[in-house]
Amino acid sequence: MISNQVIQTSIDELKSITRVDLCVVDVEGMPVASTFDSEEMLGDLVEGFIESPADSQIVNGYHMLKVLEERDVVYVLIAKGTSADTYMIGKIAVSQLQNLIIAYKEHFDKNNFFQNLLLDNLLLVDIYNRAKKLHINCEAPRVVYLVEAQNDKDNIAMELMKNIFGEQQGCFITAVEQKNIILVKEVRNKEAYAEIEQTAQVIVDMLNTEGMLIAKVAYGTIVSELKEVSKSYKEAKLALDVGKIFYMERSITAYNMLGIGRLIYQLPVNLCRIFINEIFGDSIPESIDDEMLTTVQKFFDNNLNVSETSRQLFVHRNTLVYRIEKLHQATGLDIRKFDDALTFKIALMVVNYMKYIDSMQ
Repeated sequence: MISNQVIQTSIDELKSITRVDLCVVDVEGMPVASTFDSEEMLGDLVEGFIESPADSQIVNGYHMLKVLEERDVVYVLIAKGTSADTYMIGKIAVSQLQNLIIAYKEHFDKNNFFQNLLLDNLLLVDIYNRAKKLHINCEAPRVVYLVEAQNDKDNIAMELMKNIFGEQQGCFITAVEQKNIILVKEVRNKEAYAEIEQTAQVIVDMLNTEGMLIAKVAYGTIVSELKEVSKSYKEAKLALDVGKIFYMERSITAYNMLGIGRLIYQLPVNLCRIFINEIFGDSIPESIDDEMLTTVQKFFDNNLNVSETSRQLFVHRNTLVYRIEKLHQATGLDIRKFDDALTFKIALMVVNYMKYIDSMQ
């Protein structure tokens, strides 16, 4: 149901324009919003009017009009005065309130529809029937974004998202859990991934600059039908989880770009422990200091190029070689060799995955 604050704001604006006092009461005669002292309007006066077949009547110097929702009385609007102008203004107020009720009801129904759609709680026939009633295109290509904003205690991220995407045609914002925001967005075609990536960057930049929030955005693949939206949502959720484990430096993670992280994420934990013990024994990568890990990561980023890595780390080439030799002695892997570098890279990802699983228990 529409909030009392929205009703109060609406009649306040009408009062400021028309200078006619208005009051809205519920079916029990309790004031919902008013621009004047409305205590005298309680009780049998409203109850008797609701039970009458008339849509409006004048009682004790007030115009009383019914506010309907699907032929049922939900509110009574009272306009102070008995003139024709007062009646006309009362009718305008009733029309505005009824339109607000319809808009809020449609928004609630859409929110409920998309939440159940994302969670696979709807039968196929229900999807198409409800989409038709809510005027939602079933065949438009869509993608689902999942937005996680850290330390967002005041729900700033949701408000900023609504400001940008709330009024855009083909966009819908909702949430099925407290910490993540979901954006379902129509796209031009099934190949519009450059456009999707650009939108994700806009979200990250906006939350960072306007909300002062650190945000991570993940998105699924483009689906061609409304019934497949839940698939894109599940992909986005997987991409967000995988990104937080294996690609912490990224603010945007795409499901179709997860790489080897997707494979490791689906491995049983016991198999991961066997893999780590088989390669490293007691010298597992988590025991390596941060300086060494930074060196290794930069070495991998530069395609095992010693000269370029030493330049970017601002260290002498011999210092970098010394660190690599030290790692070789500790783990038995010489990361200057492709096979050993690949093994160590995978091992680091597996260790991160094991840490994530342990933290979730």
